Amino acid sequence: MVLKQYSITPTLHPLLLMENKEIAAVLNEISQLLELAGENPFKVRAYAQGARVIEAQDRPAAELMGSGELARIKGIGATLSQQIAELVREGETALHRELKKKFPEGIREMLRVPGLGPKKVKELMDRLHIRSLGELEYACHENRLVSLPGFGEKSQNNIIRGLEHLKKFQGRFLFGEAYPQAVDLLNAILKHPDTIQGAVAGSLRRRKEIVKDIDLVAESDKPGKLMDLLVSLPPVEEVLAKGPTKSAVRLKSGIQADLRVVEAGAFPFALHHFTGSKEHHIALRSLANDLGYKINEYGLFHNEKPVSCRDEGEIYRRLGLDYIPPELREDRGEIEAARDRTLPKLVEEGEIRGTFHLHTYRSDGTPTPSQWAQAAREKGYGYLGLSDHSQSAAYAGGLKAEQLREQEAEIRKINAAQKDVRLFRGIESDILPDGSLDYPEKELSRFDFIVASIHSRFNMTEAEMTRRITRAIENPYTTMLGHPTGRLLLARDGYPVNMEAVLEAAARHGVIIELNANPHRLDLDWRLMKKARELGLKIAINPDAHHLEGLTDVHYGVGIARKGWLTREDVFNTLEAEEVAAYLEQRRKKAGKSD
Repeated sequence: MVLKQYSITPTLHPLLLMENKEIAAVLNEISQLLELAGENPFKVRAYAQGARVIEAQDRPAAELMGSGELARIKGIGATLSQQIAELVREGETALHRELKKKFPEGIREMLRVPGLGPKKVKELMDRLHIRSLGELEYACHENRLVSLPGFGEKSQNNIIRGLEHLKKFQGRFLFGEAYPQAVDLLNAILKHPDTIQGAVAGSLRRRKEIVKDIDLVAESDKPGKLMDLLVSLPPVEEVLAKGPTKSAVRLKSGIQADLRVVEAGAFPFALHHFTGSKEHHIALRSLANDLGYKINEYGLFHNEKPVSCRDEGEIYRRLGLDYIPPELREDRGEIEAARDRTLPKLVEEGEIRGTFHLHTYRSDGTPTPSQWAQAAREKGYGYLGLSDHSQSAAYAGGLKAEQLREQEAEIRKINAAQKDVRLFRGIESDILPDGSLDYPEKELSRFDFIVASIHSRFNMTEAEMTRRITRAIENPYTTMLGHPTGRLLLARDGYPVNMEAVLEAAARHGVIIELNANPHRLDLDWRLMKKARELGLKIAINPDAHHLEGLTDVHYGVGIARKGWLTREDVFNTLEAEEVAAYLEQRRKKAGKSD
């Protein structure tokens, strides 16, 4: 990954440019604060709509500014275009600053509580004079919201649960949010002439789905120069500590970044140590002690004498082990497997030949099928599986019968016109509360594949949810189970379900399990993948993408697949297009015979 370079004025530093999703977040907050201030509803909606539109764009806002296209996008217009341009150039807007002064941080934090929109927050401010999360929590425990108009006991209980959720995830970040920031910082460090080598370490290197901070390790003969560089970079908001070989900063995104610089020869040991995990190191140190070695961040020692190692691989070899990839270093059997020479050869991103679960303009996506085909071509994929939402998902533009015919004709026409990328026609069918799929079997039989997913009624009991999903798996037309636990990282726990029973049902019926690569999901959880492997299940690494940029989320999915010990053979979309076509056709024929 490299620094982002956009075609705009050269005075802008590439690390300073705001991503579309960051711009959308600011526009959303402006919309909420305007509503809180009692502004014109049309103005409030304009900012909310602008947030959705800019986040859905496949090209960066900075690039759209440079080409003059920004103001011409439907839903943006001249006023919002000026606000977005100000965000891109300055990182903030005068309007946002003014609103933040009017509504301090404590009030803005209340808007993050699930179920608390601007109207309810205004009621809490006006009637109970609440100005912070702490005051809100106290008021809930005092039962002061029960008799408040528009609230009541149920609403109060929901707010209490929302507050607990916020506290639970405070100071934690999605891998997909933190990793690009870490890579941008690392790229800046690697470009410095006094840097010999460097790497991202910590839980990011181990591909943990949620992280607390960014760890960077570098080698240099002049560490002070790298300390000066880090604290001067544009994303840095606050310098927490600055020393001769270690500095800590807080970025504007809120995440902390630590840089450690070591002298020549010490880099492999420092990188290994600061990669972790703690559990892996404890187990490795125990093994090392048994062999007469000592290992720490400064080196490997045998009988108190330092042992030179060129890289991490040599550290493991000295201890009689095969090299253990960072993703596996969690003390979940990797040391024993490395000792016994049974570590799997983990899947690599270059082995992915195509992917599934991509939405188009026909439901809640933005690209056309032709645009998806071109995106696949540029990525070197031989196929993509398009799967818009089914009819029950009205909120997401789910497709009715007549739209299905139009979609089918469009995809057939594209496939007939080009042969290097094949588009498979699918649907993301809602799993209805009784476990049935969202179209009659006659309609289901026309698709190349079906991703069966749950999007509603999350409040079932574990037994009810397990039966619901199992019944969907038993449907002969179900090809894949989408985002199996329904979790949204740092936002919503998965629904209660017996995943062992679900995986066993999938194995019996030959249903592929999706590893949803969207960084907000990364579902199936990597901790469940060993069970999936034992059952012989195939895993499909799918981005659940709604715009072209989302195709890159496959990268995150591969990291989680590696963390789950998956090999090329375990991953369905390492197959070539012809192999996938044959598999899907065979499954369709089998489903037709079972009707």
